[in-house]
Amino acid sequence: MLFTDRADAGHRLAESLGHLRGDEPVVLGLPRGGVPVAFEVARALGAPLDVIVVRKLGVPYQRELGFGAIGEGGVRVISDDIVRRGRLGQADLASVEHAEAAELTRQAERFRAGRQRLDLTGRTAIVVDDGIATGATAAAACEVVRAQGAARVVLAVPVAPPDAAERLRGSTDEFVCLSTPFAFSAVGEWYQDFSQTPDDEVVSLLAQASSAQASSAQAAAGPEPATGASGRTTGARAAAETSAAEEKDVAEEVAIDAAGVRLTGDLTVPAGALAVVMFAHGSGSSRHSPRNRLVAAALNEAGLGTLLFDLLTPAEEAHRSNVFDTETLAERLADATGWLRGRFAGPIGYFGASTGAAAALRAAATPDADIAAVVSRGGRPDLAEPLLPAVRAPTLLIVGGNDPLVIDLNREAEAALRAETRLEIVPGATHLFEERGALQQVADLARDWFVGHLVTPARP
Repeated sequence: MLFTDRADAGHRLAESLGHLRGDEPVVLGLPRGGVPVAFEVARALGAPLDVIVVRKLGVPYQRELGFGAIGEGGVRVISDDIVRRGRLGQADLASVEHAEAAELTRQAERFRAGRQRLDLTGRTAIVVDDGIATGATAAAACEVVRAQGAARVVLAVPVAPPDAAERLRGSTDEFVCLSTPFAFSAVGEWYQDFSQTPDDEVVSLLAQASSAQASSAQAAAGPEPATGASGRTTGARAAAETSAAEEKDVAEEVAIDAAGVRLTGDLTVPAGALAVVMFAHGSGSSRHSPRNRLVAAALNEAGLGTLLFDLLTPAEEAHRSNVFDTETLAERLADATGWLRGRFAGPIGYFGASTGAAAALRAAATPDADIAAVVSRGGRPDLAEPLLPAVRAPTLLIVGGNDPLVIDLNREAEAALRAETRLEIVPGATHLFEERGALQQVADLARDWFVGHLVTPARP
């Protein structure tokens, strides 16, 4: 079983965990790669999401051999047998634990950004990772979760080697694994996109999940009535509350007909949104891409709507040549734009990544496109080269400073474009902007460009 990326793995994993929805579980992602998977699981189950920060305690002279683990809340899980056989003294144990405790605290504070750790007492806890190699960290996490008070511990992963899977089945209340291939050498080989998950992405996903849970809880509780001196709800306050209740963000999965092909997308329109940005992802990615979703979240927070959707069907994505057929991708993007205009009257922008950026530029170059702004992240504008002079939308090209070939391609595109154009190079970033803080810079640049060109200027 091959997964497109961690978001795709999370969607598939959630389908196998649906039976736990009635248990009102807490979903815990192992940082860093497990959090994007856990995010999709939590969203599908309507469950709260948290990070489970665990630090393995390694024998000083053989770090890969763990003699225990520590977790938040002062939880310590120690293997007395390994301590005894390793002839470890109290000074050795204290030294290792002190160093790991400091890193545990730093990580927890960084990931949660001031939020409190979720209480697991008496709860069903679903521990999620993006895959298992040896299973040592996952097993330690499950022990820590149980020590933190969870009544039932479920370990859920997309892929694991058969021997590790067998060991873990005996150490948890339930073990859910979608694939246990015999020809297993590394977790990453079972993903088309297994790029590093930066800290900023973990922080963003946890913040999104927390915000969604808070909104859900508030909606379930209903508005608190305002009362006057007589104890009755005042008319003005009640009207204001009704108006506010109507101004909720609209987020839905949509089906789009593009040239007879059914495309699936996620449309989010914040209350009062004046514009919508359509995302065209690149090769080996999908609408579930954590990178695109981080950017989309930043745009939503700025009051812009977003539409993330797949330009290819799953069957088409299996043939890699299709992701480079930017002419077909552009035609479908244009058809999807027509569909969106039937639902939204405001300005529309395009955010394209890799080959998706070429599709966005091609679509924006059509005579009746009327696209208000384009942003390209690590784009391949050379695949739209003949049409670049026809693009009328203000275009921002964002490239990583350590992506020299793509920098050259974007510089050539900057010279060819006739509309307002700017090239931004993010220092130290590679093609996927995996470096710490790099993707957040992309999100900030995209947000400012779209706000400046979709919202600020008066529309004719």
